[in-house]
Amino acid sequence: MKKRGFTLVEIMIVVAIIALLAAIAIPNLLGARRTANDATARANIKTLCTEEETYAAGPGDGSYATLAILDSVAANRYCAAPCTGAAGCGGYIYACPTMAATGYTFTATPVSANTGTIIVTGTTGGQITTAPYTAPVAPPAP
Repeated sequence: MKKRGFTLVEIMIVVAIIALLAAIAIPNLLGARRTANDATARANIKTLCTEEETYAAGPGDGSYATLAILDSVAANRYCAAPCTGAAGCGGYIYACPTMAATGYTFTATPVSANTGTIIVTGTTGGQITTAPYTAPVAPPAP
């Protein structure tokens, strides 16, 4: 009477093949996530700039809005907690350091090199610029 089943060697080969496929697929998935985060940050900054320019062209009569005046969903989300905290939103930390009647600046910086590859800045006039992100290097231990 013969017993049917898999030998240990056969099972080890299957596990090795699965591990190899996972080693190939996981880095590609992480790269796709970073690319998606970059595109989302660019779109969010563009939305904030568009809101400011729309306000200036309409009720602002050439003046830009402060955060208190703009009171939009995007401004309240990206220029306030939790998106300005260390965890950020969608892999990016947003900053709105200048929102005055004379102009504005919005910045999106990756939380880490694993979450994004560019720094996105939107300035007065709807100008959107990007710069490569390099993760800060920790100082050597004494």
